[in-house]
Amino acid sequence: MQQTMLNAKLHRACVTHAELEYEGSCAIDSDLLDRAGIREYEQIQIYNIDNGERFVTYAIRAEAGSKIISVNGAAAHKAAPGHRVIICSYVVLTQQELVNFKPTLLYFDSENNITHCRNSIPAQVA
Repeated sequence: MQQTMLNAKLHRACVTHAELEYEGSCAIDSDLLDRAGIREYEQIQIYNIDNGERFVTYAIRAEAGSKIISVNGAAAHKAAPGHRVIICSYVVLTQQELVNFKPTLLYFDSENNITHCRNSIPAQVA
């Protein structure tokens, strides 16, 4: 049996650009892609915290150190500069691979600086 698991998450990243006339995809600072383990052209899902939109596209590299999160093409209708988004990638794993698997979770401030990293989501206390 195989299961689809969260592989990487960029939590509360800030959209810096929305380019409607661009060919498509989401440009992400290369340093952030590398830190999260997301490959260029990998499918990603984006969840817009500000308006509730959820959409699928693919990642492309933006300039390293730029802090760019650019939602491009048709997806530019779903996010605007200043919106906070959660960007996720997923992986399909076998039961054997699941034994030691941990996702990469990156958390951001309002300027797309990584504030901290985790490999699990802490339990919520009511």
